[in-house]
Amino acid sequence: MDIIFEEQTEGTVARFSRWLVAVGDQVDAHAPIAELETDKVTVEIAAPESGRISELLVEPEQEINPGTVMARIDAEGAAAAPADVAVEVIFSEDHAEGTVAKLSRWLVAEGRRVAEHDALLEVETDKVTVEIAAPASGILAEVRAREGADLEPGQVVGIIASGQGPRRTEPHIEQEPVPAEPVVEDGISHDLISPSVRRLMRKNNLTSLAGIRGTGAGGRVTRDDVLTWLEQPARPPEEALQPSELGGNIVPHSSMRRAIASHMAHSLQVAPHVTSVFEADLSRIIAHRENNKGAFAEQGVKLTFTAYFLAASAAAMKAVPQVNARYHPDHLEIFDQVNIGVGTALGDEGLIVPVIENVQDRSLLEIARELEAMTDRARVGKLGQEDLKNGTFTISNHGVSGSLLASPIIINQPQVAILGIGKLERRLKVVEADGKDKIRALPMCYVTLSIDHRALDAFQTNRWLSAFVGMLESWEE
Repeated sequence: MDIIFEEQTEGTVARFSRWLVAVGDQVDAHAPIAELETDKVTVEIAAPESGRISELLVEPEQEINPGTVMARIDAEGAAAAPADVAVEVIFSEDHAEGTVAKLSRWLVAEGRRVAEHDALLEVETDKVTVEIAAPASGILAEVRAREGADLEPGQVVGIIASGQGPRRTEPHIEQEPVPAEPVVEDGISHDLISPSVRRLMRKNNLTSLAGIRGTGAGGRVTRDDVLTWLEQPARPPEEALQPSELGGNIVPHSSMRRAIASHMAHSLQVAPHVTSVFEADLSRIIAHRENNKGAFAEQGVKLTFTAYFLAASAAAMKAVPQVNARYHPDHLEIFDQVNIGVGTALGDEGLIVPVIENVQDRSLLEIARELEAMTDRARVGKLGQEDLKNGTFTISNHGVSGSLLASPIIINQPQVAILGIGKLERRLKVVEADGKDKIRALPMCYVTLSIDHRALDAFQTNRWLSAFVGMLESWEE
């Protein structure tokens, strides 16, 4: 049987928004199967009879006219289906890696169908936003963790009914037309708000949708969005978020910013930070880079100074292996692999630290290639949790933004040290040449090693920095 779009939008342009079903789904008569958007209202299209969806004929964002065949339903496919099997959606240790994790948002509403491996929810840590995939196809039968909630490894956050039984749906409610011009009734603006959302607003004495994140087409707030917002923990009163008499704007902290704050404060609380400062003459690596960046570019790789810093760090670990370690209350865990995280700024959003593994076994070309790929993915939000794991040491190249010196740079717990690289600038230095002291302008930068004084002392710190600087200043072709 054809499912046909019929005129019900008062002559306005109708744009198909999304399917609420997939091919092969079993649906009941009058259950909603699709959403349409007009300039006035969101409209749910209902199944004309019970059956199984055999074909979907329109795509999201497609404009459709009355008489368009949207889908086909096979009434004979309504035979009994196998019983549903409950599959737990678990937030695993791999997703957290020991950091604070918060459920950012559900990408699928309770009662909706999801395919195996489709993104089901987003989780934010102090390092990255992670998408958790559905472990099985079926219906999201139960949501056990709400948006904004802190998550623990092993926690069950939802239940998927993985069989092919009938879909769980809400009773279908006919949409009532909404006037094109804004109308205010009971203190509520009705402009572009669906009837079901309006009813929820009246029931819960809401006069505004401000602060409610919309997941519908074009960012529109849906009924599920309002229900999720209502079920969150109590929020501070609106007056607490108002600017003071001094004026200005209130910018609520993002989940990433709150997680970063917690992680940094924890590091300072548990680890006594000490910083040593050295200077490095970068003349040799500048010359090497000038002679080799063209050859690297021919292989599609950008040769940056940071690649040299990674290589020199791995070399310095041979002199002082204790720097490549994690601190535990009863022991120091020293690693053979040198897995270096590189702090990458995301503008006002915060900082992320992708990790390049096994730097000790990589050539400069391999380091530069991996560094470029990681940095590019970080800045467009394409990093996965696996890109942030297993770090044993971290570099903060803060000089790229103009900083000469930063101290202390906070250690990425449970690591025991973090390297800071300051701005490269020419400074007058006294050097010996032909037995005489001469003044020359050399390309210098400050390098710092901030250490956890529970694990390392000044002896290891300065020895490591000496090896690091020596590697840079003696770089050979």
